[in-house]
Amino acid sequence: AALAAQLSLSFAECPGTGSAQAGRAAACQGCPNQGLCAAGAAGPDPAEAAELRARLRAVRHTVLVLSGKGGVGKSTFSALLAHGLAADETKQVALLDIDICGPSIPKIMGLEGEQVHQSGSGWSPVYVEENLGVMSVGFLLSSPDDAVIWRGPKKNGLIKQFLRDVDWGEVDYLIVDTPPGTSDEHLSIVQYLSATRIDGAVIVTTPQEVSLQDVRKEINFCRKVKLPIIGVVENMSGFVCPKCKNESQIFPPTTGGAEKMCQNLSVSLLGKVPLDPQIGKSCDSGQSFLAEAPESPATLSYRNIIQRIQEYCEQHHLQEEKIM
Repeated sequence: AALAAQLSLSFAECPGTGSAQAGRAAACQGCPNQGLCAAGAAGPDPAEAAELRARLRAVRHTVLVLSGKGGVGKSTFSALLAHGLAADETKQVALLDIDICGPSIPKIMGLEGEQVHQSGSGWSPVYVEENLGVMSVGFLLSSPDDAVIWRGPKKNGLIKQFLRDVDWGEVDYLIVDTPPGTSDEHLSIVQYLSATRIDGAVIVTTPQEVSLQDVRKEINFCRKVKLPIIGVVENMSGFVCPKCKNESQIFPPTTGGAEKMCQNLSVSLLGKVPLDPQIGKSCDSGQSFLAEAPESPATLSYRNIIQRIQEYCEQHHLQEEKIM
């Protein structure tokens, strides 16, 4: 009981990564991220910040895709968000996979076996279409089955390298697919992007409480590091049988699902995506589900969510211009 009370006090009093006391406050003692926060509480040093600004100055919008829980379809959502945005051929889209230990984006995007090429201007993304480029640690592995067994500092170094050394060029939307949790990779990407501009985060969940309890932690993480929350997407939200048309709740929303959570935490619910077996098949074959099943209720839901994200980003851009 004493240990539980001590941990509760520590989490409640976390100063946040942007605080001058990050990693140094009494509440930081025993936190696994204490060293990282203490070393970089103010974000990248001035020289690094200048490099990142130079490289990312032509990126108009940056969206992080987060979830405290693994297996909720976050990478699938990131990939389909990129596909949906790139459907407008006038837009240039980039998808960055920073899930260092579980890089599934190359498989989902149909790029398995591709390799990164280096030029005088840096690493070149691997392109799905002329207006859709992808970067992932998966392109650096000799085999898709290779295990990446790295400690935090090496992961952080690669994330910095992806942002600083990849020649993204003119990009309208940079989508960042993150691993589950609120750990090193998340702190690093937020700190490095603090040198540039970031529109916010989309948080993916499934309806059941075992997922929502981790997503609440992710929302608190965003608020601690002052990362705007664009909204929450409830994935795998019911299943309509294609034959009998009856709807089943595969993951029952026993505590009200994402809708109730969003109401309680004053966060926008961007939409609910129903289960469709074709989504998994499309991911395994590296094809865009949106193109393969244009009439699916899941596709319609995705398109509505993507439109809301675009509207948010445009409004955020206008607000920034007014401030500047």
